[in-house]
Amino acid sequence: MEGRHRERREEGEEETIHEQARERGEQRDGSLKPKSGIKMEEEDEGKETELMKASPRDEAQSQLINGHTPISASSSFTSFPFISSPHQGRGGEDEEEVRVAILTVEDESCPSEPFGTTQFEPTNEDNGQAESGGEGKEDGEMEGEEEAAEEENEEEEAANAEEREEEGELASPEAHLQLKMKRKLDHGPDGRPFPSGKKHCKGNGYLSPSSLVQATPTTFGDLRLANGHSAQRRRVTSGPPPSGLQDWLHTFQMWSGPERLLALDELINRCETSQVKHMMQVIEPQFQRDFISLLPKELALYVLTFLAPRDLLQAAQTCRNWRTLAEDNLLWREKCREEGISECTSSRHRRSSAAVSEWKSTYIRQHRIETNWRKGDTREPMVLKGHDDHVITCLQFSGDLIVSGSDDNTLKVWSAITGKCLRTLTGHTGGVWCSQMAATTVISGSTDRTLRVWDAESGECVHTLYGHTSTVRCMHLNGNRVVSGSRDTTLRVWDVSTGRCEHVLTGHLAAVRCVQYDGRRVVSGGYDYMVKVWDPETEVCLHTLQGHTNRVYSLQFDGVFVVSGSLDTSIKVWDPETGGCVHTLTGHQSLTSGMELRDNILVSGNADSTVRVWDIRTGQCLHTLQGPNKHQSAVTCLQFCRGLVLSSSDDGTVKLWDLRTGAWLRDVVALQSRGSGGVVWRIRASDTRLVCAAGSRNGTEETKLLVLDFDLDEKKKETD
Repeated sequence: MEGRHRERREEGEEETIHEQARERGEQRDGSLKPKSGIKMEEEDEGKETELMKASPRDEAQSQLINGHTPISASSSFTSFPFISSPHQGRGGEDEEEVRVAILTVEDESCPSEPFGTTQFEPTNEDNGQAESGGEGKEDGEMEGEEEAAEEENEEEEAANAEEREEEGELASPEAHLQLKMKRKLDHGPDGRPFPSGKKHCKGNGYLSPSSLVQATPTTFGDLRLANGHSAQRRRVTSGPPPSGLQDWLHTFQMWSGPERLLALDELINRCETSQVKHMMQVIEPQFQRDFISLLPKELALYVLTFLAPRDLLQAAQTCRNWRTLAEDNLLWREKCREEGISECTSSRHRRSSAAVSEWKSTYIRQHRIETNWRKGDTREPMVLKGHDDHVITCLQFSGDLIVSGSDDNTLKVWSAITGKCLRTLTGHTGGVWCSQMAATTVISGSTDRTLRVWDAESGECVHTLYGHTSTVRCMHLNGNRVVSGSRDTTLRVWDVSTGRCEHVLTGHLAAVRCVQYDGRRVVSGGYDYMVKVWDPETEVCLHTLQGHTNRVYSLQFDGVFVVSGSLDTSIKVWDPETGGCVHTLTGHQSLTSGMELRDNILVSGNADSTVRVWDIRTGQCLHTLQGPNKHQSAVTCLQFCRGLVLSSSDDGTVKLWDLRTGAWLRDVVALQSRGSGGVVWRIRASDTRLVCAAGSRNGTEETKLLVLDFDLDEKKKETD
């Protein structure tokens, strides 16, 4: 320590290379990282001999790193501190070539406690030097009090040196450089001194330049390596490289960033299409990122909610991770909600795989059914023959059971799956003209003036309801009650489970032709041109809705509005609470034979062969379903489901229309005898099935039921 203090006080003193090496060995463990080396030749044998006289301690610390020895921070940069020669020991008898390596210190990081992004890995040689340095330290270790005093002296000397530098006392460039180097060694990269007792570079080995790792890619080649691609990308093998290529590349590297961009812009303008394509093939893959896989699951799912279901199915084929995300059950539940699908029905016909989202299966199934409805397939409808040549007057189906009533006094129960007639319900003595069905309970009304309650599974007649004095022409079932209307001008309210008549509603002046019951109010229409609103519990007629000028043939009641269709060609919308007429819908030219009301949208079928779509809140006609594909005869029946309108006609067809646009989609059923006597009398539709009752009035078409199942793909998989 005294030698170091003396060196700082004697400003400008010329020291020999041997003294510098010795002092460096006492003060530092020599852990500075060499940044660069310069080889030089020297023929001065006197200096070579002087270096050979160094102490064993100096020789131990002078071992080379990659063939060079690091320069001391306190050494002069104008001299050559370390010289290696293959002929040392000859005492300078022969002149030998001498190689000198000058290593500069530029990095402020400490190898033992690295800063910044540069990482260091000591080599085996460095570990050996660290061990030898550690032994020297152990031999010369001072007591704790002396070491503390020495640190205080060092701090005082450093402070004095800084003052002298500010006052211009360090006039010598060499002394000034030595002070700067000491600051780099004694302070971290932020300028703060290392904590006492934790001196840097003690006991650590030297670092080789090859151990440095560049953390941040700066060139395109570095980017390729960072992305895990080989540095040897595909090269153009059209021939040897052009002359002057390396000079051109060197010139490019010497330019600034804006100059390089300008040069690249000019270069691209001069490239042919194939050359630009080659550049794109090399560059584009390096900037592609699978951002979905990099995002947290919640954010990735949120992004996927913006995709259409068809795009989600395609995204699932990208990779395993995307497939896992695209199969998310909640994601597909949201897609089902957007399409108005509120019930998960994927396991209705088969068990869903645990690996597949149930809501996804539901969506796919509903989409397939919708496609089958709109576009159809090559399958022929299932034909159910019965009732001989009689007219099928009423049609119901529930689940997999179909019930048809005829003027042959019977009802038949059919399997919608096999098409077989399961049983024939006999007991009526007159033609069956109306029916209702809930689950396996069937209620029928006949010209024999009775109603019968049947168990469709067993075929048993549970109750026979007597009371009407003429044909039972219409009925409506709600819950455990059924309301029947008769040509005897009365309505009766029956308890289905007991078969008891609970209430009789009288007030019409002619036959009751149609009835609706929502569980609270009864609405009836008759041949007396009137519509009546009843309270069935008190048997009081609350309102008589007068306005039609002819028989009322059809009714709809949703609890808010009453809609009536008449032979006078008009349709009227009523308020059942006040009895007032809200709208009169005009446009049809004949009898409105059937209507369907849902969500304030009314669809009406008329004997004028047209179908109209109305908004009953405004009274506006939204669409008239006609055109070149319209019906050629009277519309006999209507069904309204899945945003589709189904209409049957005396022309022997069942047509499918788009409710939103009013466009004709296709003919779902077309009888061979259409136009020559074939008639479709009744139709009933669910989400997956359509049942049609067809025949003829002149014998050209035998009486039958046609069953179309639009969920056959699902059932076919189950059967297979």
